[in-house]
Amino acid sequence: MRDMEKRRTYSAEEKANIVLQLLREERTTSQIAAETGIHPTVLARWKAEAIDNLPSLFTRGASETEKMRKQHEAEKEELTRQIGQLTIEVNWLKKNLQKSTSVEERREMLNRDYRKIPLKKQARLLDVNQTSAYYRPRKKEDTDIELMHRIDEIYTRWPHYGYRRITKELQDQNIPMNRKRVLRLMRRMGFYGICPGPNLSKRNHQHHTYP
Repeated sequence: MRDMEKRRTYSAEEKANIVLQLLREERTTSQIAAETGIHPTVLARWKAEAIDNLPSLFTRGASETEKMRKQHEAEKEELTRQIGQLTIEVNWLKKNLQKSTSVEERREMLNRDYRKIPLKKQARLLDVNQTSAYYRPRKKEDTDIELMHRIDEIYTRWPHYGYRRITKELQDQNIPMNRKRVLRLMRRMGFYGICPGPNLSKRNHQHHTYP
């Protein structure tokens, strides 16, 4: 008994490719059947099934689109709910911060190095004035401190020197300086040149007195 030849099984991709050739009608069904070794009746059946199932492809696509739209709307509603909840929590936190902390304490909470939340927004969340959020207190410069030591040495040696003479003395020591800065530092240190002031209240008896 002769062994029966096994029938070849075609995959879905192979069937789709053959049906596309049939739909293009560039060659006849007989030519495609001879090339592929498939009976023309089978090819005609595949073509008819493909044409009958075309509407279901568009229906399935529409249903998928509708499903995605509903999912998007659900996600949008959830995000809106979360935003509303976060707004309530932020307002509650700001209200309690105002009651339990001072402005200075809230200002210390500002983090200028945290780039994810701008400093302006941090100030608004902490209820801190935005202008003061950018303010940084000045530190005494080392040059000013060193200069004040020099002024103290000169003033201790010559207490009758005013800011002009002290400026000249500093310049003689090859320290470039102007009088305004020396005057400002001397006022900060409480230094004033010791010298006799005007004495206009005493009468000069040698002068003639006019009636």
